[in-house]
Amino acid sequence: MPVSITKHNFKQEIEDANKPIIIDAYATWCGPCQHMAPIFEELEQELGSKYAFVKLNIDESPDIAVSYKILSVPTFIFIKNNEVVGREIGYMSKEDLHTKIEQILGC
Repeated sequence: MPVSITKHNFKQEIEDANKPIIIDAYATWCGPCQHMAPIFEELEQELGSKYAFVKLNIDESPDIAVSYKILSVPTFIFIKNNEVVGREIGYMSKEDLHTKIEQILGC
């Protein structure tokens, strides 16, 4: 199960991470976000040894959402070596998200 990030665990989960990170920025009222949730969890089970998968509820942590300039959901933010190296917006198939992860973060 992906970890949910808040201001309380942001440093530990993001800044101190020892592997590339995929953030799923979502909202509970967002239909496409709800459809992406099981896909994101499946990819974590498959790729969790290489990448950290975290969730960001934009309504519960608006300060973090603003810091990442999230304007719509779902938004996927890719972080490597503490730098944002990519982002994707909108619903994707599992295969498309997997491909994006490998293309952007490939380890």
